[in-house]
Amino acid sequence: MAVVLLLALGACLAGCSDGTSPSDVASAASSLASEAGDSLASATAEAGRRFNEFKNGLDAKDEVKLGDRVTIDSAGRATVKATATNPTSAAKTYAIQVDFRDKGGNLLDTVVVTLNDVPAGAAKDATARSTRTLSGDVTADVARAVRT
Repeated sequence: MAVVLLLALGACLAGCSDGTSPSDVASAASSLASEAGDSLASATAEAGRRFNEFKNGLDAKDEVKLGDRVTIDSAGRATVKATATNPTSAAKTYAIQVDFRDKGGNLLDTVVVTLNDVPAGAAKDATARSTRTLSGDVTADVARAVRT
């Protein structure tokens, strides 16, 4: 978010001719950064809440893989394919937390994908989609996964 503030402030210092002061731009950029931080905090809290619903879930991170590429859909949301492979002899439900990051490794967004009734000895796909608009080089990783 500091980058947003610096870019906005730099742009204004370089050529604010509409009566906008650098402090106005800095205030607006700071507000924007705060809103983005609040949004990320909200998404992280929601992910935690969703995982709390999976009581007695077994760690299944090694049973989940993400697609090779994160794409940005027409709404500006980052998406990636998530695949859970169930090695057990009964159908299972998976909760998968996917973290979206920038190329520097900074957390941009986090979502939880639920895959119900993954068949025994089989795989099932879902799409993880960011909760907000993301751009640039976005990567994704499995932060955690459980099965019940």
